[in-house]
Amino acid sequence: MGIFSRMGDIINANLNAALEKAEDPEKMIRLMIQEMEDTLVEVRSATAKCIAEKKERTRLLKRLEGQQIDWARKAEIALEKDREDLARGALAEKTALADRIGYLTEELKEYEDQLAKYDSDIGKLQAKLTDARGRQRALVMRHRSATHQLKTRKHLYNDKIDEMLNRFDSAEQRIEHIESEAEALDMGRKGKSLDDEFRSLERDERVEAELAELKARRKSE
Repeated sequence: MGIFSRMGDIINANLNAALEKAEDPEKMIRLMIQEMEDTLVEVRSATAKCIAEKKERTRLLKRLEGQQIDWARKAEIALEKDREDLARGALAEKTALADRIGYLTEELKEYEDQLAKYDSDIGKLQAKLTDARGRQRALVMRHRSATHQLKTRKHLYNDKIDEMLNRFDSAEQRIEHIESEAEALDMGRKGKSLDDEFRSLERDERVEAELAELKARRKSE
């Protein structure tokens, strides 16, 4: 696949669609950005090579144009010396140079067109790369957040966790039962408190008062 075919695929790629299909979205984003960066390096390298070749062709064109002028001057000198044969040969060289100059001129135009395409492609790819880098952080954060949410949901709806919590409830109920039995065993074994002693005295006084009242009524009868 050529540089520009691959670059076109990258430029037209939908990052969100790629994320949906990727097993590891973060890795996919890094790979896409790396691919863009590598392609950008290749295109710039091709651009530099194109510029160098254009400069070389330009220097050659100037040299050929100088030679063409020189052969034209030689043809004039030959005619001045009545050497038509030499003039004809000089003009033949001049004509051959004109053909090469014409070819080089067309070639230089093609180089200019190619450089214009390179410049346009580099601009588009650089814009996409800048956009991808800007969105990378947000997309990575979204992926990590979604991953954490998914993990949380799995825990919330995990039957094993519910079963474990139910076991905790059962264990808690057994412990409460044991604690209740222990409290029941302690009941009645503790010594009387000061309040209990006073209440007992009060009950005894009431009992004695009722007994004395009962005896008094019997005597009066």
